[in-house]
Amino acid sequence: MNSLKKQNAILGAAFLMATSAIGPGFLTQTTVFTQQLLASFGFVILLSILLDIGAQLNIWRILVVSSKRAPIIANELLPGLGYFITGLIVLGGIAFNIGNIGGCGLGLQVLTGLNPAVGAIISCFLALFIFWMKEAGALLDRFTKILGMLMMGLTLYIAVSANPPIQEAIIHSFMPTVFSAKAIVTLVGGTVGGYICFAGGHRLLDAGFSGTASLRETNKSAVSGIIITAIMRVVLFLAALGVVSSGAVLDPSNPAASVFKFAAGNMGYLFFGMVLWAAAITSVVGAAYTSISFLRNFSGWVDKHHQIAISIFIIISTLVFTFLGNPVKILVTVGALNGLILPVALAVILVAAHHKKIVGNYKQPLWLDIAGWLVVAVMTTLSVLTIKDWIAALV
Repeated sequence: MNSLKKQNAILGAAFLMATSAIGPGFLTQTTVFTQQLLASFGFVILLSILLDIGAQLNIWRILVVSSKRAPIIANELLPGLGYFITGLIVLGGIAFNIGNIGGCGLGLQVLTGLNPAVGAIISCFLALFIFWMKEAGALLDRFTKILGMLMMGLTLYIAVSANPPIQEAIIHSFMPTVFSAKAIVTLVGGTVGGYICFAGGHRLLDAGFSGTASLRETNKSAVSGIIITAIMRVVLFLAALGVVSSGAVLDPSNPAASVFKFAAGNMGYLFFGMVLWAAAITSVVGAAYTSISFLRNFSGWVDKHHQIAISIFIIISTLVFTFLGNPVKILVTVGALNGLILPVALAVILVAAHHKKIVGNYKQPLWLDIAGWLVVAVMTTLSVLTIKDWIAALV
């Protein structure tokens, strides 16, 4: 692999992970928590970034060192565990992809006035086009990079227009006056939960990175993905903080759109449509690619015809949204289970990091082990509490 191709693949994996994380839910969550916590939300973002890095570096490094996808590693540790994780990933991927497809439709509705169902179908065809191109991998990398930079650029314009209290945001990012555990688990889960924590690592494997010789590039790609996501989160936080601090009351039905509109009028609202569509379509691509990458190890047909499998995945998501809308109960149920994927998957990776049959002579740095298990402990506790609340609400 020449130097340019290598750099494109490293950045492509980073942007695939980042843009998978930056979906419609990302925009809403960031805005809602900023409205609730004001400048102290900066502390939540800072803490979530540290937890994200602890999770991503562990997962990506072990995937690349072992040259194996996550379900194979899980099955080698405990027969059947890989199938269990794959089931959670695929179910969660389909559920959230329904929401992502819906975001595509809503984004195009803002931009063009099209019915959301029509916008969703148009976006579906675009996603299929990407995966059916001859150089699908390279196109996937370019697509996520271009739209990722577009999202950040448009949101940065809104942040500047909103004139946020930057000094206050910096102070309370280190000395918060309000704290929210729910905000942390939501941010970490939304950034590296479910399929997202494997998106970049699996992309690096498919691009040809493997073994300890690729650790430097793996570290660079993983940290880059977290930084890209963090930049978007911070910029959106500042935009929302500027609007809320001015006394504006956000529309609870679409708080993120309110931020863009209050900050820059009708042009801001159009920018929101573009950002929403870009966030949604890149998440559609990321969810489909990563979910099917889990199935490729267990089905010769899927491995040989992965483009067809990805297409079926995207089409099913689109059909469900088009004919049924967002099935709230399904999304909530699978979403609750999806919250457990990160601690389970990360625990598997941390145990695998010390098995010679998986990683050979590779020695996991102690600080990465400690950081990883800390993330497992925190996310397990918070995920169990979240599911407990969800069950109580159902009863």
